[in-house]
This record gives sequence, structure tokens and C-alpha cells, in this order.
Amino acid sequence: MLDALEVITTVVLGVMVGVEFSVAFVMNRIFSGLPDDANQQARSHGGRMLGAVMPFWYFGSLVLIAIWAIATWGDGGTGLLVTAAALLVVSIVMSILLLVPINNQGKTWTAENRPADWKEQMSRWDRYHYVRVAVIVAAFAVLVTALV
Repeated sequence: MLDALEVITTVVLGVMVGVEFSVAFVMNRIFSGLPDDANQQARSHGGRMLGAVMPFWYFGSLVLIAIWAIATWGDGGTGLLVTAAALLVVSIVMSILLLVPINNQGKTWTAENRPADWKEQMSRWDRYHYVRVAVIVAAFAVLVTALV
């Protein structure tokens, strides 16, 4: 049973990290190469779609790590699991305080109602997102290290 928990947790967190990495280093760069209307429309749609899924994914990953840590409490890798969970908490706090407010505005924008500084706001979101990606990559690396 523990083996299944370890695999599920690793896959769930790993896929989430992959999606967030792809948003940062692939999708947003593709969107930035589009004309302004299409760029903003793609970011708004992505904000709505991923904004609806990511809270469950982040909190679900945190819960899975917590269950794993509790199940193996006192074993050699428990400290690594607690560290991975702490890093995920940092990423969640960052999301709530820095990224979600920008995303909540951006997902409602259209070509007709977007603010003049929408590109600057998206650029700020991107910078925060790069930091968040680094944090969750670190969490994933620590989690995988707990496996060995």
C-alpha cells in the first residue's frame, strides 16, 4: 500500500511540475509570439482553465505528501517529505498572495476591456511564476530523494 502511495504522489506532483514548467517556458513564450489580441485571449483562457484545476492539484499533492510522511514517520526519509511539503506550502502561499490576484483579473480580460498595462501585469505574473516553478521543482526533487 505504501508503494502505491509513493508512486501516486510522485506521479501527481511530477505531472503538476511538468505542467507548470511548460506554462512558464513553453506556452507563455508561444503566446507572447502571437498578436496582442490572441496572446491576451490565450492567457485569459489558460488562466480560467488552469486556475480552476491548480488549487485542487496543489492541495491534493500536499495532502498526499502529508499522508506519506505520516505513514513513514520516524523513517529515514520523513524529514525529506516534510521539507517537500514545506516547499509546497511556500508555493501555495506565493500563489494565493502573488499569482492568483493577477490571474483573477487577467482571466476576465477581453480585447475590449483589458487595461493598458496588461502586458506589464502578465510579465509580473510570469516572474512570480518562474519563482514558483523553482520552488515546486525543488519540492519534487526532495520528494524523489525521499524515495531513495
